[in-house]
Amino acid sequence: MTPSERRAVAGLASVASVRLLGLFMLLPVLALYANQLKGATPFLVGLSVGAYGITQAFLQIPFGVASDRFGRRPVLLVGLAIFAFGGVVAATADHIGWVIIGRVMQGAGAVSAVLNALLADLTRDEVRTRAQAIFGASIGVSFMLSLMLGPLLADWLGVSGVFWCTVVLATAAFTGVAILAPQQTSTPVRSGAGGWTAVLADQRLRPLFGGIFVLHFLIAAAFVVLPFVLRDRVGLAPERHATLYLVTMLVAVIIAVALIGQVERHRAPHRFVAFAVACLVLSQVLFVLGGPSQVLVAAGLVLMFTGINFLEARLPAEVTLTATADRRGAALGVYASAQFVGIFAGGMVAGALLGQFAPEAVFAALGGMTALWLVVRLVQPAATRQGH
Repeated sequence: MTPSERRAVAGLASVASVRLLGLFMLLPVLALYANQLKGATPFLVGLSVGAYGITQAFLQIPFGVASDRFGRRPVLLVGLAIFAFGGVVAATADHIGWVIIGRVMQGAGAVSAVLNALLADLTRDEVRTRAQAIFGASIGVSFMLSLMLGPLLADWLGVSGVFWCTVVLATAAFTGVAILAPQQTSTPVRSGAGGWTAVLADQRLRPLFGGIFVLHFLIAAAFVVLPFVLRDRVGLAPERHATLYLVTMLVAVIIAVALIGQVERHRAPHRFVAFAVACLVLSQVLFVLGGPSQVLVAAGLVLMFTGINFLEARLPAEVTLTATADRRGAALGVYASAQFVGIFAGGMVAGALLGQFAPEAVFAALGGMTALWLVVRLVQPAATRQGH
């Protein structure tokens, strides 16, 4: 990469990782916390985990299209300000309903597609996968740190304090964008529709949209159930969850980085995507079979985190390599919408299942979904892999 590309990737990775650190820190602690609030039910607990996904889902396409038309920077600033305000609402809540409202408002700061589009604007096609891998790796590091910091900060400040931390981090990201982001990097699109209907009709892109839906459905659903499994089945106190998450994430990051390093050296990187999806399938099998075994649950976490880290880097790179430049924001908007519909649906469905069945039922459902994704990926026509 050129020096300007390295600076762009480093700056955008910092903004994305700071913002997502705030969101991810809530994953390992929110379900246990929400369960203690006034009005809590298993369904509402699951909804509180995934609620931000619904507004993210509805607004990613408008934000992405707006960034094609008006530029990335102003849209980023608006989204980060909305996200911070939602954190304030959730931090001051004493009823699960207000936590859900705050999470919905956090989700209204739907800038993931805009950040990815800005990254694509500032890097050449031939280094896009590498740039997206670095970008994705920074998100993976945020994910890893959040699983360690979330339980520690919740024990120290309470979960409301963790929400206040999300406000501080969003403010830091806002400041970074205001100072560092270019005023205009995209070419304005004359069509107000931004080409998103054509994006939805693209047979090469649709499997990627479906894949990111399944991935984030799994993430949200797993973290509705895992805190209870670790506490009640494995017998691990909540303050010790951070250590298990940290160790398993470190191992997974090493494996994922090795996989990412192999992608650009092979003519068929889709095989590595299939391998990562297979890791997700096997992780859910181990969670079903694990019972009280910390070893099996830890092995499942390593496999799950490996799949998540690799796919978070590779899938958006595939989108940017497939979509045309004038529809890149729209394509990433649809992609991010599918991602956050998955988060919302995963949290809601896992909460509903957990209210009626044992945790193994949730893991079995997730295993079935990811197995179906693996089959689709393996039989996907060669035409949809063009450029991958």
